[in-house]
Amino acid sequence: MTRFPRRGAPAVLVALVVLSACALVTTVAVQRVVGWTPLVDPGAVLGALRAARWTDPAVVAAASVCVLVGAGLLLCALLPGTPTVLPLRDDDPRIDRAVRSGATRKSVRRVLRSAASSVDGVASVRLLLTGRAVTATATTHRAITDGLADAVRAAIEDRLDRIGQAGRPAVGVRIRRRGR
Repeated sequence: MTRFPRRGAPAVLVALVVLSACALVTTVAVQRVVGWTPLVDPGAVLGALRAARWTDPAVVAAASVCVLVGAGLLLCALLPGTPTVLPLRDDDPRIDRAVRSGATRKSVRRVLRSAASSVDGVASVRLLLTGRAVTATATTHRAITDGLADAVRAAIEDRLDRIGQAGRPAVGVRIRRRGR
């Protein structure tokens, strides 16, 4: 089971633009029906649009903005985001293949950070979890850091084996010394 994030921001942007246009059209229509002077004169807007030429700088600028916004929204819709749920291995033959298991990215990151922090001599850990790699940056107060990177890597790899993630990421470890 791999679950991708929803595309909330682009959807909200499009919804707000459409809502604003509908509110403006409704306001002008009601003002005309009631007999008030419209907020925006539709005749003046249509006249300005009829008088505009394709080579006018304002038309070219508006078209360019529309193309860029449209291309951005299209890319947001087509390109998958970072998965929010990572698939786990289903090696047990008794488990139905239709039932897939997964773990959230946040929980996997938290468990791996906890495993790296449990290594003796590690003061703090920053962990980056991508689709293909886990990169841990461990901070220590030790003056001699020999073997510390290997111990952190072993702790993370052991925890990855216990989690049973479907695609095993590569593990990279960096050690930073914090001076006293």
